[in-house]
Amino acid sequence: MQQLGIILANFRFIDLMDMAAVSLIIYRFLFIVQGTRAYQMLFGIVALAMLWWVSQYYELYSLSWILQNFFDYLFIILIVLFQDQIRSALVSITSTKFIGKTGRSKFDQQIEEVVAAASALSRERTGALIVFEKNHGLLNYSSSGTRLDSRIHSDIIYSIFQTKSPLHDGAIIIYNGIIQAAGCFLPLSKNVEIDRHYGTRHRAALGITEISDAVVVTVSEETGRINICYNGVFYYMENEENLRKYLRKYLLEIDRIGPSDAAGKVP
Repeated sequence: MQQLGIILANFRFIDLMDMAAVSLIIYRFLFIVQGTRAYQMLFGIVALAMLWWVSQYYELYSLSWILQNFFDYLFIILIVLFQDQIRSALVSITSTKFIGKTGRSKFDQQIEEVVAAASALSRERTGALIVFEKNHGLLNYSSSGTRLDSRIHSDIIYSIFQTKSPLHDGAIIIYNGIIQAAGCFLPLSKNVEIDRHYGTRHRAALGITEISDAVVVTVSEETGRINICYNGVFYYMENEENLRKYLRKYLLEIDRIGPSDAAGKVP
């Protein structure tokens, strides 16, 4: 109790701010790596730390020496292992309402390319599955497809989903202004109450939005209907303007959808 009293007596407001900042950084990092392979690597590092403690306690000198040298360079190792997640965290800091007109203009150009591609695919009744990655990391799903790292263009998206394309069956994942990968496999929704008329493409869209904050655009090959799936809910897009406004709403979060613009929620 005496030690606790000494700590409280010397505790300053700046110390509280320091603790809050560190806690926020750790929380944000864990939030981003959730659902990715980085999460598994994080548990691996924790396991090594526990093993190091055991080696110290039981005086296992050789193992302790190896782990001690490993943890001496832990900071550099963390940067190498989690470079994608660190990049995502830095992008998320600038991807706010304060990014300015230039940033929003570039994002609007990407949305226009997706709208143009989805509209063309809809007219031809060609199925498509387009995923926008936001804060939740989807690296483990993008790694299941073919890495592209291509700029976003309607012609590229259109050609990927043509039936003769080897990548048309999977999803494309868009992240940080690029088409990160194509032909990606997504988790199917486990919701037993899903309407039976939904095919694999729509179940995959539901599945990925149920476990992440991704925004997904689907084009039905049976009807040509365009839907946006967000937070486990489908919204039917009646026209290009509807699709454009809803993408801006969920990706940029700067537009409000008025009653006349509201898309119908798909049951």
